[in-house]
Amino acid sequence: MWAELLSALALVFILEGLLPFMNPGWIRQLFVSAAKMTDSGLRFVGLSSMLCGALLLYVVRYAA
Repeated sequence: MWAELLSALALVFILEGLLPFMNPGWIRQLFVSAAKMTDSGLRFVGLSSMLCGALLLYVVRYAA
């Protein structure tokens, strides 16, 4: 179980590192835009991201 969890965490780090590595200017603009968002807007983005991730995990694990 720990191996799968650490593997998933490693993949998150790899995927999150791709965009800043490939296009740092766009990421900088994204962070500036995020800093200007309201708390409720950021919460909505976070919730949407979590729901998409949960749905994708369900599809990969159980529906495919």
